[in-house]
Amino acid sequence: MRSALAAAILIVASPAFAQTAPREFPAVLAGHAMLPANTMLTPPADAPADLQTSGKFVTPMRRVEEPGTVMGRSAGRPTGLSTPLRGQPAQGHSGIKRMPDGTFWVLTDNGFGSRANSPDSMLYMNRYRIDWTSGAFERLETVWFSDPNRRVPFRIANDATTTRYLTGADFDLEGFQIIGDKIWIGEEFGPFLIRTDMQGRVEAVFETMVDGQVVRSPDHPAVVAPATPTTPIDTRVRRSKGYEGLAASPDGRFLYGMLEGPLWDTATRDWEMTEGRQYLRILEFSVAEARWTGRQWRYVLDENGLSIGDFNMIDGTTALVIERDDNEGVPERACPTGQRAETCFHALPRIKRVWKIEMSEAMVGGNVRKIGYIDLLAIQDPNNRSRVPLSGGRFQMPFFTIENVDVVDADHIIVGNDNNLPFSSSRDPNKADDNEMVLLRVPELLRAR
Repeated sequence: MRSALAAAILIVASPAFAQTAPREFPAVLAGHAMLPANTMLTPPADAPADLQTSGKFVTPMRRVEEPGTVMGRSAGRPTGLSTPLRGQPAQGHSGIKRMPDGTFWVLTDNGFGSRANSPDSMLYMNRYRIDWTSGAFERLETVWFSDPNRRVPFRIANDATTTRYLTGADFDLEGFQIIGDKIWIGEEFGPFLIRTDMQGRVEAVFETMVDGQVVRSPDHPAVVAPATPTTPIDTRVRRSKGYEGLAASPDGRFLYGMLEGPLWDTATRDWEMTEGRQYLRILEFSVAEARWTGRQWRYVLDENGLSIGDFNMIDGTTALVIERDDNEGVPERACPTGQRAETCFHALPRIKRVWKIEMSEAMVGGNVRKIGYIDLLAIQDPNNRSRVPLSGGRFQMPFFTIENVDVVDADHIIVGNDNNLPFSSSRDPNKADDNEMVLLRVPELLRAR
């Protein structure tokens, strides 16, 4: 990547180029596929019996064994799908990579949202073939993550078993890359960078280094609650704000981990900011040397409090990033102004975007350049590809979390949601979201400089 980055320096140095304001580019729906929310996978035959059902611990301090007895809720609204679930849900899509044969590897996250409620949620990734004509997903294979060689440096939920399958009590997997015969995963609890073989067996776990120091979240296994309420916990990463995106240079030499939220600035006693706006760290990792290089970039959020959903390189100097708010819903099902109910959306989404950014050599240590974006709430559908009703004549991705983006070809990208099963209902206030993928025609965005 560095040779490509160096070649971009002269371009970035041009004052006229540097002053170009970010632009909104059109997006046209070219395909829409849906995997039903209630899609379950059968665990491997050698998995512990405890993993035959999932979601037994979604209610704090209450173990529930009977399937289908605890209703899922999204912002207080019942979603129509209840836990525990028979099997492992094919949900929580949190990272995607297009393969040369046109199939897609898709990563699932920790399960039900926290370490405490996901010890029976297995960690895995699926390879799918997506039929854009029928809108169907065809699952081709599954990789179940495990630690048979005891490379994880802390006790895992299935530590005493022989298979040592990993669960959402161990890691929260959010972004990945396949380089050679290795899978590299960025996760949120540590946050850690994990390397596995292509069978999902852990080979190494790396702490996150920022400015020469280890940074941790409250969910890191080494972080313990203080003895007294007056003692603060020494962490700089907010819970659930570890790695959300993990990109790789086209030559596979470097990984780029992007945190979902800003780090805590111990000097200012506030979140890291530049000119009043929060920024996220993008950290470079050398694959060959298996270490953080110390090189980094800053991704400045459009508004404080926003999050990113995924991060993948387009080429050696540019990348795609999903930036979003925490709202969900469609205007047709909005609550009356100032009201809130179980059957309507009280806080509609405002910002659901895919940005194209530049992170050149000249920008190391500084801010990436935001070139332009597409609005996922205003997608054109002239060819009637949508499988759901349009909103004001436009196709919308109104989801709480949208966590999958990658380049498909010179004109198209793929974008998908994380449906947080059974806790998100973004199209219908009382129906659990399906796993959706959309094929978007965005030539202007991909060619923008």
